[in-house]
Amino acid sequence: MNISRLSGHCYCGAVQFEVSGKSDWVGHCHCESCRRATGSVMTTFAGFKPNQVVFTGAMPRRHTTADGVSRSFCGQCGSPVSFEIDNRPDEIHLHLGLFDDLEQTVPETHSFIDEKPSWLRADEHLPNDK
Repeated sequence: MNISRLSGHCYCGAVQFEVSGKSDWVGHCHCESCRRATGSVMTTFAGFKPNQVVFTGAMPRRHTTADGVSRSFCGQCGSPVSFEIDNRPDEIHLHLGLFDDLEQTVPETHSFIDEKPSWLRADEHLPNDK
């Protein structure tokens, strides 16, 4: 994906971000952890290197679990913002729904598709990246 600069923000606009450069990947995650953290049956992320992402406005708040997962969210409206995990320190996954221009960030893969509800039909033609 050749993207030079993208921007986005949470629901209330307090947390804002800019991303420069190319995303590493864009995909749908079906894992139980993402499902429960977002209240959605599927979460779509764009993956970047942390140095590509600059947060502006209010800084997101963080919740870190014992297994090394850190999720950030807006402290004012509660919108989920990002996912990070200790065993992949060179990645930050931003929630795709927060981007201002969704036409430049097209999903390319699925993760944890074996945890997807059987009734969900979404981009079945994409490869499964477990």
